[in-house]
Order: sequence, then C-alpha cells, then structure tokens
Amino acid sequence: MEPLCDLILPCRDEAPALAALLPAVPAEFAVIVVDNGSSDDTAEVARRLGATVVGESTPGYGAAVHAGLLAATRDYVAFMDGDDSFDPAELLPMLEDVSSGRADLAVGRRRPVSRGVWPWHARLGNSLIVWWLRRRIGMNAHDIAPIRISRRDELLALDVLDRRFGYPVELLQKATHAGWRLAERDVSYRPRAVGTRSKVSGSVRGTLRTARDFWRVLS
Repeated sequence: MEPLCDLILPCRDEAPALAALLPAVPAEFAVIVVDNGSSDDTAEVARRLGATVVGESTPGYGAAVHAGLLAATRDYVAFMDGDDSFDPAELLPMLEDVSSGRADLAVGRRRPVSRGVWPWHARLGNSLIVWWLRRRIGMNAHDIAPIRISRRDELLALDVLDRRFGYPVELLQKATHAGWRLAERDVSYRPRAVGTRSKVSGSVRGTLRTARDFWRVLS
C-alpha cells in the first residue's frame, strides 16, 4: 500500500521508544523522524526500521515539528510524540476525518489508561490553556492537540511561527481564527517507553517551562 500521509515524530533520545513504536505504525503512514539533538542512537534505530530521518539542530518542539513539515511530501501530515505513549493505529480514524473532508484538523484528546500516566502538574497546565482558548476564542477542542492531522499545504499557509513548546497552542489559536473545522477524538494515553523521559511532564520544572512557552504565544 502506498502511504497516504506523512507521520512526523519529533524525537530527542527516543531510541527505546522507536524500537517499539515504529513496527506498529499502520501502512497508511510514512514515518519521518526528526532527530532534535539526540545523544543516543535515535537516528540509527529509526533508519533501521524504515523511517526517513531528518536532523534539526535548533532545540525545541516547534523547530522539530516544522523541520518535519518541510520534509514531508504527501498531501496529509500527522504529528505524534515519538515516546510510544500513543497508539499509532488511533491515527486512522483521524486521517479519515480529514481526507473525507469532514474536518480541516483532526486532534486527539488524551484519555490516560492508568493512574500516574499524566502527572497532576502537566494536566493542570493543559487544563488552564484549554480553558483560556475555549473561553476567549471559542476553540471547541478539550486538549492541546498532542496528536493531530491536517493537509500539509493548509498547515504551511497557517504560518505557525513558534519553535518551542508553544507550537500546538499557536496552531490551535490560528486554526480557530481561520475558521478551520476541528474533529476531536479520544486517544489512549499510556506510559512512555521505559528508558525515556518526558521533556515536558517529566518534572515540575519542565512543565513550568512549557507553560511559559504557552503563555508567551497567548500574550
């Protein structure tokens, strides 16, 4: 089967996760791993398992996402963390939402599969940002799009500029202002792969740094 969509995985030190994640990606997706300054063998594992690898030396989630977007060649692009906390099979109905024309942007709403998967400080920060977006601009999603799918050309035209952790918040804000139709689906949120550590929710400090990036975008 010829893939319909490029799946972009921004990664930094995610080799153990990729070993489990990449074999589970459905055939509808061609994987692009963006190596954002890894000190482990993230790039080597990705290549061995058939992914295209793009290097991005500028640190930051948004920088890695944008590098992947520029490298993509298919009409549709999907984005998902490379830590194996999401099931890539759950991207399939989201791809259908966009490819059928029902939505311009399909996003996932995290549903933790067990206690402790989503630390309280990360969940609190997410809830505050979502509350602000829903109240101030009428966004109809309930999460900050941890996984998402759209058309590549339309996403490029949206011109999301943040290159740090504020990227998804700016994306949702601009998509809402542009009148994009959003489709939101529940997605399983499971423990990240053993041997990897979250740059956002892995510590209170990481969450505070991310929250700073979020509010900078909203200010």
